[in-house]
Amino acid sequence: MIASACLFALLAVAAATDFRRRKIYNWTTYPGIALALGLNAMAALLEQNSMLTPDRVQRTLGEVGLEDSLLGLLMCGALMLVCYVVFGVGGGDVKLMAMIGAFLGLERGLETLLWTFVLAACLGIIALAWKVGPGRLIARVLRQGLYMLRIGGWAEPTPEERAQLSFSWFLAPTALVAAALVEFELIR
Repeated sequence: MIASACLFALLAVAAATDFRRRKIYNWTTYPGIALALGLNAMAALLEQNSMLTPDRVQRTLGEVGLEDSLLGLLMCGALMLVCYVVFGVGGGDVKLMAMIGAFLGLERGLETLLWTFVLAACLGIIALAWKVGPGRLIARVLRQGLYMLRIGGWAEPTPEERAQLSFSWFLAPTALVAAALVEFELIR
């Protein structure tokens, strides 16, 4: 599976640069998108010219089809663009998830996108519990819940609580794990 090997190599580079420098570089994502689309276009040409059987092409290249690759690129990219505008997700994360969509196609790309955010949220909760302490965290969550029931609104966090809530998200490492979960069907 050439496509899988290329995807995981690019994700490993992106995870390393995201973790070390808090950046996902264009020199990782743009060639990755072009490579994914190129592999799928080449597979379509090989199948069309009857050089190889579609099953053999799929096994060798790991392609998902040019149409599915484009749909994955557009939908994963569009959803992450919304996250960029609304939630302040980094631009490199947008391009990284678009690249994953181009490699894995629409369905598996969206599944990887969802797993990426689930894993990142779990890591965020773990980091918050580590920073604040599990007992204080549970007490604060219960206090917020009671406040919402009584008043019907959200209590503004204190400056100290706001500082504790600031967490550095690293989506590339979680995207690497999420892509492995989806690609190798580790969760089924």
